[in-house]
Amino acid sequence: MSDTTPFHSGFIAIVGRPNVGKSTLLNHLIGQKISITSRKAQTTRHRITGILTDGQSQFVFVDTPGFQTQHMNALNRGMNRVVTNSMRDVNVVLFVLEARHYDERDQQVLKMLPKGVPVILVINKVDVMVDKSELLPFIEGIATEFHFAAIVPVSAKHDKQLDTLLEAIREFLPLGDPIYAADEITDRNERFLAAELLREKIFRFTGEELPYSVSVIIEQFKQEDSGMRRIHAAILVDKEAHKVMLIGKNGAKLKEIATQARLDMEKMFDAKVFLEVWIKVRSGWADNPQVLKSLGYE
Repeated sequence: MSDTTPFHSGFIAIVGRPNVGKSTLLNHLIGQKISITSRKAQTTRHRITGILTDGQSQFVFVDTPGFQTQHMNALNRGMNRVVTNSMRDVNVVLFVLEARHYDERDQQVLKMLPKGVPVILVINKVDVMVDKSELLPFIEGIATEFHFAAIVPVSAKHDKQLDTLLEAIREFLPLGDPIYAADEITDRNERFLAAELLREKIFRFTGEELPYSVSVIIEQFKQEDSGMRRIHAAILVDKEAHKVMLIGKNGAKLKEIATQARLDMEKMFDAKVFLEVWIKVRSGWADNPQVLKSLGYE
């Protein structure tokens, strides 16, 4: 960045209903996995910040949970607060839809969008469209419901049109110095990221068997002089039956979950990881304010 080159920086909220690919979009925009993904709704529960810095701009992306319209326990109400709070004081909002899918859940998110902030419509997963001629009528139909600053069809998974999306965002970022150091990619610490990676593997390896009343607490996170991370994690479940599901026959499922989480942690932290995992039954934790506060759902 030279002294003569104008520099732009700002915050960009990524919003949408569950399962439209918000976390995948964030990961591919910054070029590294920091937000967990799965085919299940409610994978992202917290506000995740991803940072991309190039020679002209610093993009600070805020990934949010999918806005919940059902199962209004304390956990989901907390997640919805994360969504609304994340849209405060941002410079741009990315409203993410899945190609060919638009219903009352998307409309509910659209109604929440802040006034006076540029909103870019991001139509994701266009790679799955067999008949691409369906895309234009789909866009035209949605464009009648809201005045979007720009509309960009993308395939986050395949890195299609992401450069075009970045250029569209850049137009709305204010002039200003970088908010974070150029080499930072997230404001989340390793302890948080370790918990998220373990939770992702729980979702991935339990299919549809395990309800969403499962969370992860990192009880110990120590970095040794060698660089190795020593991590003790507890998986919170709502019922004894959920614990049995997670353990699997002869402990095989829990071992696979822990092994795959450890490998991802080693890749992310670029260091060896020693990971121990326990399962704890805490009935009704998703409606327990004290437990939710300890997990970061204020």
